[in-house]
Amino acid sequence: MENLNQISTTDGNARAITHDKFTRRGFLGIGSAALAAAGMVPAIRAAGQEQTDRSRSDPGPSNPTLDAQNPDSMWPPDTDSKSLVQTFKYPFSFANKRVYEGGWSREVTVRELAVSKSMAGVNMRLTAGGVRELHWHTAGEWAIVLYGTARITAIDANGKSFVADVNKNDLWYFPSGIPHSIQGLDPDGTEFMLVFDDGDFSESETVLLSDSMAHIPREVLSKNFGVAEQAFKDLPRQELFIFQTEVPGSLEADQNAAAGSLGKSARDFAFRTMEMPPIKRTKGGEVRIVDSSKFKVSTTVAMAMVTLRPGGLRELHWHPNADEWQYYISGKGRMTVVATGNRARTMDFQAGDVGYVENALLHYIENTGDTDLTFLEMFKSSFYQDLSLSEWLTHTPPELVMAHLRIDKATFDAMPKDKAVVLPR
Repeated sequence: MENLNQISTTDGNARAITHDKFTRRGFLGIGSAALAAAGMVPAIRAAGQEQTDRSRSDPGPSNPTLDAQNPDSMWPPDTDSKSLVQTFKYPFSFANKRVYEGGWSREVTVRELAVSKSMAGVNMRLTAGGVRELHWHTAGEWAIVLYGTARITAIDANGKSFVADVNKNDLWYFPSGIPHSIQGLDPDGTEFMLVFDDGDFSESETVLLSDSMAHIPREVLSKNFGVAEQAFKDLPRQELFIFQTEVPGSLEADQNAAAGSLGKSARDFAFRTMEMPPIKRTKGGEVRIVDSSKFKVSTTVAMAMVTLRPGGLRELHWHPNADEWQYYISGKGRMTVVATGNRARTMDFQAGDVGYVENALLHYIENTGDTDLTFLEMFKSSFYQDLSLSEWLTHTPPELVMAHLRIDKATFDAMPKDKAVVLPR
């Protein structure tokens, strides 16, 4: 049975008081001052606390490791709703890993995370010399290097070549239909995150060079390339996908060899994230935003890279232009998503987790660990956009806001007047 009143506990959390001795109707019209005068508040608080303590037990089978990683699912905060909010977290450690000589790949799509309808992610590792074979996609491919160094190659829509080396935190983007490859470099190859602008997208549905050639009659290949059919006798009969070969030579040599008579592409498919200063830096952390205004070729994917210091908060906000696909790079945190229909849910995140927030839903991300929390906010959009809750409230007539929230003028005046983005402990 729910009570309309909220009692503040010593830890600052508001907890609903319940007791079978009292009914909801009986409390209507009775103020807290009247209850206190009657000596009822302490008794109700004690009874409610006793009932809460008794409920917070789980004597049956459990997985202590997972429970410890997900405390806000194990025992949700009182501000979460009892009604269902769709799961918005999926750990990459649950994803099936496809292992090859030369590296591995694993993915999180709408198949694994049902709410993730607009974007999908692929985590890939290549050894030094390991190659993600020449291919192209039916979706746009955005990527960030998580570890090591890679060489990427492509041609633009005019057939001109692009060859570049990318390092940790560098980005690349290949539009749908643009053929490309990725190869790990010395000393220890690379690992990267690919994000596709289609929640149904799967790496297993890529157009691969090896697979394509294997399905073309030899006489057609002979006619197309102007060589004897015998020249293709050793073509792979199965897709390569990822395979091991030698580490390539110098970047300049590969660039010159690929340029040929057409020359090098004027389009830059790579972006050096850390060469750009943060657009916002406070004691709580920093944010870098990369969309098509800075990374011209990335026309369907926009990104914010957020770092929160311990105790820092990515302020309460929402994105009016797109769903948000998240990837947690380091640290740990928690996020509450407020859904429509008087529903809300809090979930915990660690490095390697994917999170997802549907378009225009209010949320925050808080660093709950003792190290920096770094994560990506990704959007199927050419531009980044967010709206701050505090900025909205402080740019609305004060009396209207105070009437809604039942706060005084001093509290209203203390609210940040500008978008904070990241807040300190």
